[in-house]
Amino acid sequence: MHFINFNVLKKVALTPVKNEAQLLALVAKGEQRAFTELFDAYYKQLGEYVNNLTESIEVTEEIVQDVFIKIWLKKETLIELDNFSYYLFILCKNQTLNHLRKKANDKVRQSEWLKHIEEEIYTTDNSAVTEEYRVLIDHAINKLPPQQQKIYRLSREERLKHDEIAKLLNISPQTVKKHIKLALRFIKNDVNIKKDAIIIMILSTPLLFL
Repeated sequence: MHFINFNVLKKVALTPVKNEAQLLALVAKGEQRAFTELFDAYYKQLGEYVNNLTESIEVTEEIVQDVFIKIWLKKETLIELDNFSYYLFILCKNQTLNHLRKKANDKVRQSEWLKHIEEEIYTTDNSAVTEEYRVLIDHAINKLPPQQQKIYRLSREERLKHDEIAKLLNISPQTVKKHIKLALRFIKNDVNIKKDAIIIMILSTPLLFL
């Protein structure tokens, strides 16, 4: 049984992004490069926090990705925020709490849980959107050449590092890196024919703790 360390729920100090106000203004206008800069700055920070609670890299990825998708889908409202990093943290924390609440099946844990969480929990309205993109990405992965697909899945799903994949398949790390780069390019291009490039980027970015 997974026991929750409620001390972890306390606010974490996210390292702020330089020129954040300017970046948010650009994101609100739909500027993808500005959003990518924010995403790169906060993705791993939030991932480490969520992973301490969920103890699952797969669940952590889904939670953090869902939060960033929510941010992108509501990007026009970002300029109204006084403290973006705190807002991002609250979204991520509440998304995590929602997940953990669903796992609390017995009455004892439910009782303990309700004593510690806030009365109001944000709910996400982008779950259907996220699932649609995940299906499209899975279909794109299945179109990859066999060797490229195998390398991508070992990296993305099995969490193996480039050196580990290279040893396993008896190829060079550079070859592994090239295959993953080509796979990501194909996946993004394949899905981007119909869908939002930013959401594709979010969902295809692995969360690695190095």
